[in-house]
Amino acid sequence: MAMRVAPGSPLLTADDVLKLSFPGKVVELVRGRLVVREPPSTRHGRAEANLAYFLGAFVRAHDLGIVVSGAGFKITEDPDTVRAPDVAFVPRDRAATIPARHYAHFAPLLLAEIVSPNDRPGEVLAKVADWLDAGARIVWVVDPQRNVAQVYRGDGSVTFVAIDGFLEGEDVLPGLSVALRDVLD
Repeated sequence: MAMRVAPGSPLLTADDVLKLSFPGKVVELVRGRLVVREPPSTRHGRAEANLAYFLGAFVRAHDLGIVVSGAGFKITEDPDTVRAPDVAFVPRDRAATIPARHYAHFAPLLLAEIVSPNDRPGEVLAKVADWLDAGARIVWVVDPQRNVAQVYRGDGSVTFVAIDGFLEGEDVLPGLSVALRDVLD
């Protein structure tokens, strides 16, 4: 369950969030409002680590850029929104523009959100919309509880992936194919 700052509170900026400390919590900024969540479950963390491993190995083997896990991206300004996908791919040219002490000011091209048991479907879809509006081309939403995934694309199309299916890199990472079963194993 997410804790939100009261509606009458002043809006925060991405720089404000960098100065805050919430040990053991996951923090995002959504249109200037702070959202604080409990850390994800162990099963969530396992799926995140597996996906980061497979995606990272592919990206590194082909020298395509970087893969990050849990890092913040500033995707809108005034009011600021800082989202932190579970796993994300950033191509080499964009990776070179990420500041050392601040958030990247763009959306990753491909990212994954792993659904936690307490996530509300509307909140997950709002995250997907934020990512796509900010320029992400592929958003994988992986649901470990149901052993399925959905693939959302910038062109508005959506694909359902069953446990025996594959998460594909499509035109963002051609040749990448990760078995959903391996992510959730």
